[in-house]
Amino acid sequence: MFQLTNANLGYKQSSVLRNISLEINEGERVALVGESGAGKSTLLAALQSQLQNEVTLIPQDLGLVNNLSVFHNIYIGRLNTYSSVYNLLNLAWPQKREVQKIKPLVERLSLVEKLFKPTGELSGGQQQRTAICRALFQGGSAIIGDEPVSAVDNHMANIIMKTLIAKFPTVVLALHDVDLAIKFSTRIIGIKDGAICFDRSTIDLVRQDLDFLYQR
Repeated sequence: MFQLTNANLGYKQSSVLRNISLEINEGERVALVGESGAGKSTLLAALQSQLQNEVTLIPQDLGLVNNLSVFHNIYIGRLNTYSSVYNLLNLAWPQKREVQKIKPLVERLSLVEKLFKPTGELSGGQQQRTAICRALFQGGSAIIGDEPVSAVDNHMANIIMKTLIAKFPTVVLALHDVDLAIKFSTRIIGIKDGAICFDRSTIDLVRQDLDFLYQR
C-alpha cells in the first residue's frame, strides 16, 4: 500500500530523514515511534502523499474550523460525497439524517453534549476528539494519524485506538506513548538520527526494546 525506496525526506533543501526504504502492506497496523523532532511527521507526510485521495488523515494541527460546530467539522469529512446545495443546506440547518449518522461517533468519544458547540470553545482534548470523529465519519481503507491521542487521558486514548483499528483495515500512526503503540500495533517502526533504526513485529516486544530510541 505504501512504499519508499532510498528516499531523502524533509523540507526545501534540508533532509530530515535520509535513504529511507519502507514498505507498508494493506492490513498492517503500524506505529511510528521516536523522540520529538526525529522525523515521524515527515515520514507520515511522505506516505500520505502517495495515496492522497485514498487515505484518511488526522493531522497534528487538526485542521478544524473553529467558528463551526462540532457537527459541521465532522460533517466536513464527507463534503465531497454530497452536492453543493445539500452541503449548504446542512450548514444552515443540520439535517436529521446527518445528525443521526454522526451522533454515535460523538457518543463513543464523549462529545455528544458538545455537538452544536463551536470547536473554538472546546478544550484541546475535545478538539482532538472532534478531528478523530471527522476521520471516522469520512471512513476509508487506511488511516494516517500524527499523534492522534496526545491531548487525551489514557482511558480515552484506549477507546480511540480501539475505535480506529475497528474502523480502518490499515492504520499508520505516529505515537508518543510507547506502551499504547505496542498494545495496539502489529508493527513498530523506530526513528532516530535521521534514519529508520528499528522495524519489528510487536509479538514478544517489550517497552525496554525501544528505550534506545530515547537515549542520547
